[in-house]
Amino acid sequence: MRTAIVTDSNSGITQLEAKQLGISVVPMPVLIDGEILFEDITITQKQFYEKLTADAQVSTSQPNPIDVAEIWDKVLETYDELVYIPMSSGLSETCHTLQHFAQTEQRFNGKVFVVDNQRISITQRQSVYDAIKMAGEGKSGKEIADWLIETKMKSSIYIMVGTLKYLKKGGRLTPAVAAIGTLLKIKPV
Repeated sequence: MRTAIVTDSNSGITQLEAKQLGISVVPMPVLIDGEILFEDITITQKQFYEKLTADAQVSTSQPNPIDVAEIWDKVLETYDELVYIPMSSGLSETCHTLQHFAQTEQRFNGKVFVVDNQRISITQRQSVYDAIKMAGEGKSGKEIADWLIETKMKSSIYIMVGTLKYLKKGGRLTPAVAAIGTLLKIKPV
């Protein structure tokens, strides 16, 4: 049984890297000043950070399940099943939405394994690398998904921010907490 690996752009894996790795990457939508753009498709990482530092109005969104289905359908033309590794459900509803979608869409039921392994960025990327290795060893989608879930809490990521501005802007901090933290020069980890 041939098992494909699919992730989203929150893993930091570009479309070019995905092609080199033999996987697919769902580009995550981002709304910038009212325009919907897609990571590494209609906006580069460099352009994104330029817009962010220029104080553009930036918000993120879930991918449309129909768009994801198109990617899954294309992958399933050459593979028997696929493991989809999205960003952590603790940061976005995308995982839950697509888990439900994979279970309720008859054509994906039993062929698409959406794994919530609670990761983002470099740790999500590592999950993808591990899944690629397991698929190469002939493991089934279920075996890969089960292993990713079983090991989900065996990884940590620490993030240090230079400014509280974006945590406030994204609603992670209240304006009062951000103001006090900035005044006290707090740099949370």
